[in-house]
Amino acid sequence: MKTKLDYYRIFYETARFSSFSSAAQHLYISQSAISQCIHQLETDLGLRLFARTRRGVSLTTEGALLFEKISTAMEAISQGETIMERLRHLESGALSIAAGDTVTSHYLMPYLEKFHANHPEIRIEMANSYSANMVRLVKEGKADLAFINLPMEDEALTIEPCLEIHDVFVAGKNFRAKKKYTETEIAELPLILLEKNSSSRHYLDTVFSEKGAELSPQIEIAAHDLLLRFAAIHLGVACVVEEFSKESLANGDVQKLCLASPLPPRHIGCAYIKDRPLSLAAKAFLELIRGGEQE
Repeated sequence: MKTKLDYYRIFYETARFSSFSSAAQHLYISQSAISQCIHQLETDLGLRLFARTRRGVSLTTEGALLFEKISTAMEAISQGETIMERLRHLESGALSIAAGDTVTSHYLMPYLEKFHANHPEIRIEMANSYSANMVRLVKEGKADLAFINLPMEDEALTIEPCLEIHDVFVAGKNFRAKKKYTETEIAELPLILLEKNSSSRHYLDTVFSEKGAELSPQIEIAAHDLLLRFAAIHLGVACVVEEFSKESLANGDVQKLCLASPLPPRHIGCAYIKDRPLSLAAKAFLELIRGGEQE
């Protein structure tokens, strides 16, 4: 651009007020600076833009034409600044989260409720899938944050552990349980497990395989809550996340089986692109998660 944008802003304000002094007060600069900028703009364009009068200034024919075009640009800039200000104060924008049904229901729901109460103008978008698909959504820019089952590694992502969880085996309240079970004994029970394409199932299969036991479930399902319900009606022994099963355990709908060697804990993690700045809304939600403020 041949002429500085500031000159056009000064021209715009001077034309609006039809006064150098009023424009100077509005822009918090001196009247002489206004005069110099207008003179420089007229020199650059090779045209007179203002006619000086005793009462102030008025636009020439050429100045009026320029003002008509400049007004649209200045109004667009002002609108853009307003949008940026609303985004900065979390009064506008969107938060896109990818998470499975179980993590959403049993972990994220209180955070989502609090975030919405604090920032009601932010549109919350949710996508549900398996961990691998949720990571893909983040990489494609279709989700800001993905809450996934760990362990998972990806060089393109920053992955923060958020919640430690424990996998346990449960059976119906009338199931005659032993005091303790080995991995081999668990593998021999009529098992109800998540489907093989889930990261939780992959983790479980890996842990048991390392102990020399292979899991061959009688029932495979996709929903964590169905694991509890099937176990409660004695369709088999289910592996569930203890932190997401507190109500069923407390009510006595199911009982936890004791393992001679408890399964190692793992984590729910939050994944986001390593080299891409998070939106202000995503940053605010992540800070809420980091603070553990569910109440």
